[in-house]
Amino acid sequence: MTTAETTPAKPSRRAIFGWMMFDWAAQPFFTVVITFIFSPYFVSRMVADPDQGQQYWSNINVVSSIIIALLAPVMGAIADASGYKKRWIGAFAAVKIFSLLLLWQAAPGSSVLFIGMLIVFASIAAEFSIVFNDSMMPRLVDNANAGRISNIAWGLGYAGGLVSLFAVLLFMAGSPQTGKTLIGLDPIFGLDPAQGEDARVTGPLSAIWYLIFILPMFLFTPDIRKSVPIGRAVGQGLRELRSAILSLGERRPLLRFLIARMIYQDGVNGLLILGGAYGAAMFGWETTEVGLYGIMLAVVAIFGCWAAGHIDGAFGSKNVVILCLVLLLIATIGDISTTRDFTLFGLIPLDRGDTTGLFSTQGERIYILFGLLIGLAFGPVQASSRSYMSRSVEAEEAGRYFGLYALSGRATTFMATGLNSLMIWASGSARVGMASLILFLVVGLVLLIATPYPADKKA
Repeated sequence: MTTAETTPAKPSRRAIFGWMMFDWAAQPFFTVVITFIFSPYFVSRMVADPDQGQQYWSNINVVSSIIIALLAPVMGAIADASGYKKRWIGAFAAVKIFSLLLLWQAAPGSSVLFIGMLIVFASIAAEFSIVFNDSMMPRLVDNANAGRISNIAWGLGYAGGLVSLFAVLLFMAGSPQTGKTLIGLDPIFGLDPAQGEDARVTGPLSAIWYLIFILPMFLFTPDIRKSVPIGRAVGQGLRELRSAILSLGERRPLLRFLIARMIYQDGVNGLLILGGAYGAAMFGWETTEVGLYGIMLAVVAIFGCWAAGHIDGAFGSKNVVILCLVLLLIATIGDISTTRDFTLFGLIPLDRGDTTGLFSTQGERIYILFGLLIGLAFGPVQASSRSYMSRSVEAEEAGRYFGLYALSGRATTFMATGLNSLMIWASGSARVGMASLILFLVVGLVLLIATPYPADKKA
């Protein structure tokens, strides 16, 4: 029996704009909570030992990664069957917003388990929403414009993250020594830096931001409507997921791309999840320093996405991803080889000099230079991977395959963060843990080079 389906007319610019605004709405959670503000606070101040805090943070992300890996393909297949992607995004938005609001309770000495559970819930809801949003892309954007639109949307997301970082640093994050913000003001809302309130507020800030800026997607971007009851959609979706998984045996190029992406994305995720916290532990950075580092990376990331959009159109998504992985490798090796006293694993000794100002040591400045390469590459590597996938599947199967795509981005992320935790435990050094990410970047790069582009049925 066929299912009634209503397919919208050719999407308008307003519809595409609404879809792109999802990235703007979603990014502050990843920028100020997962990477640059809340995570360093969790590692260095909620837990007495920073190395142990890094291990706890890594373990939290292992748990969320496993759940996301197991269920993301199911969510995408159900989306294909039911059609109502925005309804699912709305449901997961409620979970994400509620969890982020409760992060305000993360005072020093509070339950690490409870706060960790909130991060897990928020991360799962955020990633499942991305599956549904990404699966809209093939119906909204043609192949000729996929790379450009994907990179612009990703750059828009980094712009949102940048604005939220500025808001925290200029008006909320006070120095533990002076109590003043970066521009010499008292933190708004009476936030007390001594109690970590300037970092804890990033949860409610991200929640409110998401609630406001996700609205254009709901208002302007059309959904595919199918008259399928939710129970039947779940069963149909699971059958279609099984069919999609079995079809990968015949679609070998697509399977190779998903495997390559699964491995290199582990390294990228590890850098995003652990990079800010690692810098804070290595150089003793407070919220202000980590936030400024994040702003520098976000500014470079916006430029990187803009440039990658043009390169993607001219040379293809695959070449953009390869270039970005090379840059990420150089940056990761550079950062783990740099301390307060030397860089390049001791080949170049450094003078600590004056340690009282912002980024005053040579080691910090060199670490930042390598970090800017990460900023340049980590947006395009994800945006062009998304357009690579969009060019490789049909619109009517996008949900289930973008679910597998999400699986490929998360299936072994617990291995990257888990290996990081294991290496820290075995060596007692966060540097050794970060070095393990190089393995994932190298293996993923080698596999990607051997993968056809686009990875479609005919390849």
